[in-house]
Amino acid sequence: MLPVLDLSTADDDPAAFRTSLREAAHTAGFFYLTGHGVPEEQIAEIIELAREFFALPVEQKNEISQLRSPQFRGYSRIGGELTNGKVDWREQIDIGPERETIPDADGYWRLQGPNLWPERPARFRSAFEKWDDTLSTVGLRLLRHWAVSLGAAEDHFDAAFADLPATLIKVVRYPGSADNPQGVGAHKDSGVLTLLLVEPDSKGLQVELARDRWVDVPPLAGAFIVNIGELLEVATGGYLRATQHRVQSPAPGTDRVSIPYFLNPALDALVPIISLPPELAALSRGVEADPENPIFHTYGENAWKSRTRAHPDVAEIHHGIVAGRPAP
Repeated sequence: MLPVLDLSTADDDPAAFRTSLREAAHTAGFFYLTGHGVPEEQIAEIIELAREFFALPVEQKNEISQLRSPQFRGYSRIGGELTNGKVDWREQIDIGPERETIPDADGYWRLQGPNLWPERPARFRSAFEKWDDTLSTVGLRLLRHWAVSLGAAEDHFDAAFADLPATLIKVVRYPGSADNPQGVGAHKDSGVLTLLLVEPDSKGLQVELARDRWVDVPPLAGAFIVNIGELLEVATGGYLRATQHRVQSPAPGTDRVSIPYFLNPALDALVPIISLPPELAALSRGVEADPENPIFHTYGENAWKSRTRAHPDVAEIHHGIVAGRPAP
């Protein structure tokens, strides 16, 4: 069982909450978050709208196909995404900040631009724009508690998120499969932190708490599942460690809806390093080195790496990047 943290206790006993928050991210990298203040009605609406969209005919979903988006936004068909070069068995919508494209943009700045919004369900856009605002508030609150728990000022991370944060929402459905067990392959998140909403009674999420020891992470009523990303590992010199996780495909005849919210700073933001107190620095494991998956200090570089690898068809159509060739 992952740690369970109640954010509502942070006002009455901030020191205890911050210690629990720090240690959960240090030891597991994942935890359940209750007491977050997100209304039950808003959560139910988000799940309902996701279900309504995925129930549409394929031709209607493809009206916002990601293949039409240089920014990797919109609907990705079942089998339209890769992790570690293998097909993920899921369909999804990717939603980022609604902004104008940058003329003649280069590198990761090509990720900035508009979303592809579905016409149905009618409330989809307004609900998910509100969802972005709501979860951003929760995520930034956690970051401030983390900063203090690690010996830094409460506003240590604020500047990285003050101007044009590059948040990402994925609205995901995993259909049951007897042939492809990989709902999504083992990976770490490339940003700062993730708040995951999953349907009650759904199965499939697994976390690697030790090498080759995978643990099931079922939903907990009223809770988000929270994990840290690679940039928080970088910011703490590896004291906080991003954890590998994956999703196994549901059983045939069933499916699973989940909605991860990725709290990311601005594309060009360098997440500030924390000088840890000596007693914490002594326990730091260092930033994990993987030549196949380098971690960049600038969020946009991490995001560009992830998006071009995960969606090679979009990368080739819009950016001339051929699979197997380094992204420019």
